[in-house]
Amino acid sequence: MRRAGTEILDLTVSNPTQAGFEYSPEIVRAFEDPRILRYEPSPAGAMDAREAVARYYASRSIRVDPSRILLTASTSEAYAYLFKLLANPGDQVLVPRPSYPLFDCLAAMESVELHAYPLSYHGQWSIDLDALAKMATSRTRAIILVNPNNPTGSFLKRAELEHLERFCAERSLALISDEVFSDYAFGPDPERASTVAGIGQSLGFAMSGLSKIAGFPQMKLGWIVAAGPAALRDQAFERLEWIADAYLSVSTPVQHAAARLLAAGESVQRQIRERTRENLLLARQLLAGSGASPLAVEGGWYLTVQVPRVRSEEDWALELLSTCHVLAQPGFFYDFESEAFLVISLLTEPSVFREGMGRFTRFLEVASVQ
Repeated sequence: MRRAGTEILDLTVSNPTQAGFEYSPEIVRAFEDPRILRYEPSPAGAMDAREAVARYYASRSIRVDPSRILLTASTSEAYAYLFKLLANPGDQVLVPRPSYPLFDCLAAMESVELHAYPLSYHGQWSIDLDALAKMATSRTRAIILVNPNNPTGSFLKRAELEHLERFCAERSLALISDEVFSDYAFGPDPERASTVAGIGQSLGFAMSGLSKIAGFPQMKLGWIVAAGPAALRDQAFERLEWIADAYLSVSTPVQHAAARLLAAGESVQRQIRERTRENLLLARQLLAGSGASPLAVEGGWYLTVQVPRVRSEEDWALELLSTCHVLAQPGFFYDFESEAFLVISLLTEPSVFREGMGRFTRFLEVASVQ
């Protein structure tokens, strides 16, 4: 349709640099530091960059010593490092379902098997802890959390984290927490567990990066924060440094620019928070009484919409595209266990989002009864 010149209203936008946000000139000036011309490799990353990451956590009332922070080029690379650290070929890692579809590819490249534990929905999302426990075997090495989950937008709760910490300590498992969307909550919740960076019972790793928290996917800077009992954590971190030393993938310029990039990214983050909140409110208003139901969402950039099961998710997505020129993602992209769901990006530019959602709701009036 695009090759034919058809204008598509894309409700799947995930790249903030192509979503109409205003980026400060300070971002370019951040690379004027003369230190970027000198190569002084450090496996865990330059200390000034690690200290900048520690200040990011401190601003959120989370104390993280820079010595527990290891820089990576991305969270995808962080997953690869952690799979190398924790698992041998054929070992297993538990991942949430539904969740981001990249896990299968990352695990396959490390010869690690994934077993999916379910997230249950009863007006809000929660981890099915009983099902998770039954899935752990003698070959299980880690449990992955996505906090908040992508695409459900559900945060880990304190009670869930306490349960998982005990479970992992008893089984000698690690908790891996992907926290790239943690700054994008739609409201406060005293029961929320925002990070595993401070856990002490079991080995844990919190991951994030500039891609989401600052809206800079092009800068390629992520990190791992190691947590847990000191001896176990320090041993794991030493081995992570050995792995990182074999790659040295993080560029010198972005490391020395990290502090200024994190500061400049606060403006982009505010813009993203404002837009996602406004688009979420609009979506709920437009979908009210439409026959489709927006599921509860606590944070992140996405909204899951349950549509009538009068056709498959793929047919919903294809008919919405062919009839209304609106692009949404079917739930099976994210491994939803049942149908029918569509996933919509709240990052979409407001004018496109309003028109696209308007067409979607009008389409629902006809399609739901066909």
